[in-house]
Amino acid sequence: MKTLIKNGIFNGNKIDLLIVDNKIAKLQESIDEQVDKTIDAKGLTILPAFVDMHTHLREPGFEYKEDIETGSKAAVAGGYASVCCMPNTKPVIDNKYIVSYIIHRAKEVNLAKVYPIGAITVGLKGEMMSEMGKLKQAGIVAVSDDGCPVSTAQMMRLALEYAKDFDLPVLSHCEDKSLVDNGVVNEGANSSKAGLNGIPSAAEEVMVSREIILAGMLNTKVHICHVSTKGSVSLIRDAKKRGIKVTCETCPHYICGTDDLILSFNANSKVNPPLREEQDRQAIIEGLLDGTIDVIATDHAPHSKQEKEIEYQLAANGISGLESAFALCYTELVSKGRMSLEKLSYLMSEAPAKIMNIPCGEIKEGGLADITLVDLNEKYKIDSKKFFSKGKNTPFDGWEVQGRVKYTFVEGELKYEA
Repeated sequence: MKTLIKNGIFNGNKIDLLIVDNKIAKLQESIDEQVDKTIDAKGLTILPAFVDMHTHLREPGFEYKEDIETGSKAAVAGGYASVCCMPNTKPVIDNKYIVSYIIHRAKEVNLAKVYPIGAITVGLKGEMMSEMGKLKQAGIVAVSDDGCPVSTAQMMRLALEYAKDFDLPVLSHCEDKSLVDNGVVNEGANSSKAGLNGIPSAAEEVMVSREIILAGMLNTKVHICHVSTKGSVSLIRDAKKRGIKVTCETCPHYICGTDDLILSFNANSKVNPPLREEQDRQAIIEGLLDGTIDVIATDHAPHSKQEKEIEYQLAANGISGLESAFALCYTELVSKGRMSLEKLSYLMSEAPAKIMNIPCGEIKEGGLADITLVDLNEKYKIDSKKFFSKGKNTPFDGWEVQGRVKYTFVEGELKYEA
């Protein structure tokens, strides 16, 4: 199968791109060749398809929120060819049978590539280490207890040591539950105005500090999930300067939103960690610009309408993020002149692929044809009712954004066309 993308824009230049089977065969100013399919990409920018290293697909066990098919549809609609799914399913991804099921189901769906993340501890209970070696043989690409922080330093130490033997990234959900203490939003002026229990920044930062100290002691890698506070950015920046092997991610909602959104009492703004203050948002952006923050991940967390349209303090935590991530980030970072498109692309594709050891994330001859075509000039309003995801839970519904995904190719096959 040969597909020719004509008249696209790549690194600021007009380019033609030839796909043969699942690879990029040619990348030239002009290609004239007999092909099976031609796409006129005039006015569209060619980017490596995005890689989400932090997604919740909910299957098995919570298919009423999302399943692998709807999540994969959302992924390719958002420009993602690869997603890494977190283990807080039911049953938990802590044995080879669940890993095999997810991989098999994703191949049946045949849209985005799905890479399972295994649990650090059995049942996410923090009591007994999972059999990481068997999980890796079955197909996991990392381990995490995301959603349930590893509560003791001793267990995290064992996890870092054990995972190192299998060259598995450890993704840490940094949250001290004792400091959360029934909080539901960021602790600050807005939590007082809203009359909602607050979560201090320290609940995240205490655990970030722990992981940094352990990684330094063991001379091993650790990855910090969904960084949300100014203090966390500072801690990670300092650790990197000292040569500690720490990487981290943030999410579009921490780049674009603050806890001002909670004042509407719309529970679609309820997320964990919570939306923080403007000073935190600006620190997140600075961290992205100076290389402290390595990746933009979605933490796509779909929920049913019944779990969100209830009292704020009772609502589920999470934002449905796959289908709006690029547009939100492009609008806030690139269109406002704070970041280059190339840097944004790197944060959403090549950087996460490198951390997760996935062979994708770049546009190059001979590389996998995981490609997204975007119209950088198109402006539109986010309409959650049109999401492919079952989760319509986004606080950005109705926001005007710029940059629409038009086509997504996964290993040379066209999986989405707007």
